[in-house]
Parts: sequence; C-alpha cells; structure tokens
Amino acid sequence: MNFSKPMGEVVRLPVPNNDAPADVPADTDPDAVPDAVPDRPAEVAGDADTSFEVQLDPGADPDAEGEPVDDGVGYLLPDPEDGDAYPVIPENLRTLAGVGEAIGRHVRRFAHRAAFHAVRAPRYLLLAVAWAIVGLWRLIDRQLSWWWVSEQDYLRSLAIAAGDSREWYKLHREVKETRRVRGAILAGQAFGVLLGVLVMVKAAPWWGWAAVLAVVVPWLAHLGRPEDKPIIVPAMTVPRFRLLNHDVVLRGYYAAGLGHPDKPGQQVTFETHLARTKEGEGSQVKVVLPHGTGFDDVVKAKDDLASGLDVAPSQVYLTHDPTSHRRHTLTVMDRDPLALPAGKTPLLDCKRRNIWNPAPFGLDEHGRKVTLGLLWISILVGAQPRKGKTFAARLLALYAALDPSVRLSVVDGKNSPDWNKFAMVAYHFIRGTVPNRAGDPVRQLIAALAEIKTHIIEVNDFLSTLPPEECPEGKLTEELCRRYPKRLFIWMLVMEEFQNYFELEDQDDNKEIAALLSYIIAVGPSSGVILLSSSQKPSGVGAGDVSRLFNRYRDNHAVRFALRCGNRNVSDAILGGDAYSEGFDASTLPVGKPYLGVGYLYGAADETPTVRTHLADHGDAEKILTAARTFRERAGTLNGYAAGQDTGTPDRDVLADVLAVFAGDPGLHWTELAERLAEQYPDRWADTTADAVSAQCRDLGVPSVDVKRAGSKSPRKGCRKDAVKAAAAAADTG
Repeated sequence: MNFSKPMGEVVRLPVPNNDAPADVPADTDPDAVPDAVPDRPAEVAGDADTSFEVQLDPGADPDAEGEPVDDGVGYLLPDPEDGDAYPVIPENLRTLAGVGEAIGRHVRRFAHRAAFHAVRAPRYLLLAVAWAIVGLWRLIDRQLSWWWVSEQDYLRSLAIAAGDSREWYKLHREVKETRRVRGAILAGQAFGVLLGVLVMVKAAPWWGWAAVLAVVVPWLAHLGRPEDKPIIVPAMTVPRFRLLNHDVVLRGYYAAGLGHPDKPGQQVTFETHLARTKEGEGSQVKVVLPHGTGFDDVVKAKDDLASGLDVAPSQVYLTHDPTSHRRHTLTVMDRDPLALPAGKTPLLDCKRRNIWNPAPFGLDEHGRKVTLGLLWISILVGAQPRKGKTFAARLLALYAALDPSVRLSVVDGKNSPDWNKFAMVAYHFIRGTVPNRAGDPVRQLIAALAEIKTHIIEVNDFLSTLPPEECPEGKLTEELCRRYPKRLFIWMLVMEEFQNYFELEDQDDNKEIAALLSYIIAVGPSSGVILLSSSQKPSGVGAGDVSRLFNRYRDNHAVRFALRCGNRNVSDAILGGDAYSEGFDASTLPVGKPYLGVGYLYGAADETPTVRTHLADHGDAEKILTAARTFRERAGTLNGYAAGQDTGTPDRDVLADVLAVFAGDPGLHWTELAERLAEQYPDRWADTTADAVSAQCRDLGVPSVDVKRAGSKSPRKGCRKDAVKAAAAAADTG
C-alpha cells in the first residue's frame, strides 16, 4: 500500500474499544447507555482504525450491496435498493456534444501523455541500455550461483562444525552431482545463445536485430533496475485522498468544540453511514449534534473542524437540514475543488446565443456545470478589488451580446478598460462620472435610465392591449418578442461600480439616478430588463433618501454572486442577511491566485453552489464581441452608440429632422443625409455619420434602398422621402 503525506506527517491514532458503544467511553456499562444517542450506526471492525492517506478506489462502495444493516440500537438503515438509481446512460453522454466533449477529453489526455513520453524517449533509451547491462550481469551472476549450488555452503559448514563427516560426504556427493547436471544445462544454454547470435550475425536483417533488442533490452533492464528507480515516469500525478471514517469525523467535531466524547448527552452521532458523493469526488455523512448545539455553531467552527479532519477549509461543505437545527450534512471533498480552474468560457466558439436559455457561468465544488437564467432577475456581483468581480459580470454580458435581439446598455462607473470593447455592440456606452470628450456621463446616464424607464412603461402598456389569446398571462414571452421585435425585446443594463453614481457632488443628480434605478430594478425584470450590477462598496453610500434608495436598489437584486470579501459585513451586504445563517460568508473564501473568480452564487436556485467562474480575458472578450457585432449587423439590430448614434440626446426626433432636410428631393444617399443633418442641426447631429443615420432610420422602419442621384454614375444606398413620411405616420398612430 502506498502512503502519501501532502498535509504533513500522518499519525496513527490508538484503536478504540469496539466492544463498547461508539458514542460512550469504553469503560461505561453497555446497559447504561442513554437513549439520547440512538442515531449513530454501528461501525464494523474495519472502520475502527484511524484513516490514512491511500489511493482511493472510487468504485469501491462497501454499502453498495447486501441486506439492510442494523445500526446497533434496533433501527434498520434503508435498503440501498430504495435509493436513487444511477442513470443507465450518464447525463453528459446523452447528447452528441457531450459525447464529443468526453472523446475530446480522452484524446487530449492521450495526446499529452504521448507528447510527454516522446520528449523523454532518448532518456528512457539511455536508462534502459544502462540498466540492461546491469541486468545482464545480474543474470550471469544468478546463473553461476545456480550452477555452483552456493546455497549448500551453509549446510556443509554446519556439518563441519558438528564434526559429522558422514553428513559432509553426503552433501558433497550431492553437490558434485548437481553441479554436473546444472553445468551441462548451463553449457547448453550458453551454446544456444552463442549459436543464435552467430545465426543473427550471418542472416538476420536490421529489423530482426531491432525486434530482438526490443524484447531483450526491456527484460534485462527490468532485471537490473531497482524497484525505486523507474525508467518511465508517469505523465500525470496520481491523486491521493484522505479516506475518512466515523472516528475521524468524530475527532474533527470534538476538536472543534462541538461536543465531548465523555460527557453525558454531549456526543456527536450520525444519522447515516459515511458514503461517497454521487459525483465520486468526496465523502459525506449526516451529522446529529448534541442538544443545545446548532448549525450556527458548526459554521463558526468550520476552520477548527477542517483542522480536526486534517483537510483544507475549502474542502469542507456544510448543508443545513431544514427539519432540525441540530442536523446537517457534512461533505468533505477529496481535494480542494476551488483550486482547480473552470477553464475558458464556452462562448469562445462565437456561436449565436439565445437569451431565453441559461448562460454558462462556471463549475461548482463538485465539478458540475453551473448555468444562470438571466430573464426575470437582477444580478448583483460584489467583491474586493482584483478578485474577479468584473470578469464574472462580463461573462454574463458577453452571453447577452451574442444574442442580436438583446439591447445592451453598459455603464462603467470606474471608467476602466475592462468594458471598452463593448462599445462595438452597446446601445448606451457610458464611462466614468467626469465630463470628457464623449460628453457629460452623468447627463448621459440620466437620459439612458429615463429611456429605459419609458421602455418599461411602454412594454407594460402594450402587453395590456394584447388580446388574452395572444398574451394569456399578460407576460412577455419569446414568441411575442419575435412577433413584435420593434416594441418587445430584452434589454440588459450593466452597472459597473454603480455606487459611484450615488456619491456625486450634485445631490439632485444623486437623487434622480437613485430614483430611476430603484424604479427600474423594481419593475424592469418583469418587462424584460435585466440588471447586472457590480460593486466593491455595497454599503455605507449616500445619506438620507439617497442612502435609502441605494439600499433599496442593492437589496432588490434577486441573485447575488459574492467573491472574496474583506469582512463579514460586506459579505452580508452582498449576499443578504440570511446567507450567513445558512453557512455562506464570502470573507472566508480562500485567498490566492488559484482562487480568483471563486464565489457563492446565492438566490439563483434552492442550493447555493460555490462557483469557479469561466475565464474570458480581454482578448477573449474582443473575439466574442467581434462575432456579436457581426450577428447584429446581419440581423439589422446594430444601433445606438455602436452604430454611431448619439444616445445621450433624448429629445431628438429623427424622422422629423430627416424629413426637414429632404427639401424637394425625392431621395437622398445616407452620406448626403448625414451632411445635411450636421449642417442644419449641429447641436443634435454634429458628429453623426452615414452609418449612424442609416441605423437609426432603419430602426424606425425606413428601408435602405438604392437611390440614384443626378450626376452620379450608379445608385447608392439611401432612403426615399415617401418612406420616411410613412414611417413617421406609423409612429404617430402607434
């Protein structure tokens, strides 16, 4: 058996007395055992020893078969046949994509091993030849020792020491006869080898020598190589796991002060046997704490519990039992699952996505895929700086960008380069709080939020006018969005470091932004507006009404994702007050480069997974957004800032301005329209372009057609005055 010690020297503890009940001292009268500890199942003799580091066989399940087990106090454990059956075909192999992923994983592993050993092949060859020479010498020495019958020397020495000449002569005659027979055999072997070599020298081709050497050299190298000096080293590490049993778990709980083995009524007991998790990545057991001790105590003592179990705190997971505050499920992972990266985002395939389907987000502590449905929710992402907050939020925005029907408004309160590439697809793109060459971001934000609020009102009004057979529940659906794409669509509002817009110098601006955001987060999700907010300062912002509205905005997020936080108060501000009582404190998440992007995803489902988010760096984001812009250009949905439109000017009537510059011309090229608009209305159209005018007009129902102007040799794209009038009339009639 191989032993490994990744967490220090493994100490073998004394074996407890198995004749006494496991929950009481060994010297206690068995008949006096109180009824307060009937929950712990009887442990077989093999479980009495303390665990140690061994290579675990995931297929070995001691409770997989057999009759129901008596727990030692008159209760029967459930029959394994009553449990959940494993699927006939694993879920990951039920689709072509899953099968392809599994095949690809094995191919990548094989390719890695092949490349690893190919690089080291010359070294393997030299070692094999060297040890083959040693093996040849050992083989010759072994054959000579066999021929000489050297093992009989000791017996003859004993006969000489005893003065028994008759025994000595007997042994001498036997050894002479044996040497004669073995000598003949050895000579025959030598002759056969010599004859074979001569035949090979005379007749064998080069490949014959290669075939013989390929067989003989490894065999001789095996004879000559010491057991602890392998020639071929493994290409991958062999995982070693802590094999737990009930005694180790009890030691951990008692070391954490969660009970006492010798005090009456203070024993920790078990409701189930220690078993492997469904994924085979750890062990779990249902624990019953002593009376007066609850789940909160276990949460507080988690680090001490991990120390008692001799594992890292990030390997220990506690799940509260809703039926009892004393009971919970302890899961101990074989290795730290949070230190394993989730890998690059699947969005790098740059395929078109559907916002109505869940977005890939990362992997949980069991290695299972974590997805997040973005509709009807608002999401808050919070963390310390440089813990992966922006990268996590950007993953979800990238998914929305790959659906060309989704309108994106990106507001970056810290004015960093992290979101710059979203300018390729964003309808609103607002950076910072200080006026710059792009204008006043505060005014732009107020205008953008007012536009989103107007959209929410119009969507709800429009849905209320639809007949019941078309919209039976009065809710936005994917079918309705496809039927009325100009009126009904999904809108994602990204608010990076949104607290900066609650701490402006102008209190009136603070109040206006706070009021708009509070309205949007309260009413927007039901109208198809997704809020994606991130902050490193989720509390202590503003004063009076601004502070109240800030807290209202923060607390109304339905889904929270908290990465590493500075303290428990910040964690509670992000996750909510109930999270800590359920065992989730983001300030206790591990620190270090391997743990970037690790956080608690709270509120998305009944469970709260610890998620390792996928990675999309700046280069990945640019690649994905380039594809997203192409999708929007093809679908005709590229508008707003990405199309060159000044979305910070809300009072501009596009169709009226365009009609005003037509004069007597029946049609104009887009270039001519842009020039005339900039010349006639410089306050609203000074920096516009032909592409921007085209995008805005097409968005309002004006088709782009070939227009031939006097003096031009060939027609160019533009629009006709009649089409603009028709679009304006349609807009007026609703």
